[in-house]
Amino acid sequence: MALDFLDRYSRGNSIIHRWPTWLKLVLAISIITAGLFIRGEAWPLQGLLLCVVFAGLSIAGIPLSYLWHRMLGFWLFAIMLTIGIPAGQGFRAGWDLAATILMQSTLGFLTGLWLVNVTPLDKLLYTLRAWGVPKLLIAILAFMYRYSYVVFDELDRMRTARSARSFGRGSWWSNWTSNAQMIGMLLVRSLSRAERVHGAMCARGWSGDIHLLEDLSDRSP
Repeated sequence: MALDFLDRYSRGNSIIHRWPTWLKLVLAISIITAGLFIRGEAWPLQGLLLCVVFAGLSIAGIPLSYLWHRMLGFWLFAIMLTIGIPAGQGFRAGWDLAATILMQSTLGFLTGLWLVNVTPLDKLLYTLRAWGVPKLLIAILAFMYRYSYVVFDELDRMRTARSARSFGRGSWWSNWTSNAQMIGMLLVRSLSRAERVHGAMCARGWSGDIHLLEDLSDRSP
């Protein structure tokens, strides 16, 4: 199982890809903020913002299959959360609020998906740092992105090892308990790997600040 990159289309060559990073950040923040302040009764405005985001995704050349795959996973998670609002009122009320939250969260997710697929992560982090975002948060975002793929590769190896020992057979209960144990073991291995990575970085002079290629270009004569 190969983990698909979240920003696999971020280095395209469309007109949107060539926009300045700060402009794309301002547009994304503006759309998300506007969506949060639009009330549920004004749902056509939410739909208009969604159309704007879809237009931006289309101009950037993001395939519909990629968007559909991402949205399915997001909607599964979002619906499980929002359904709790009417459920807490006996399914007699709360549907309007749940629909508003679902539409706002969908708008925010699509806008964020657009941003990370038209802007390389290194340029995005560089712009955020220039705006005064704490460097600790920048480092956390950078390492979270980098090592998420390492963790999923480790999970893939553990799945392969389990299949080799069980020949892919077993009841649903044994598979469920095996998955629970595998998740626990993955957490232990991730913590152990994090300690080794931290020790290796400290040995190489890590000072808590991430240096980007833009820093070197700024210092060039």
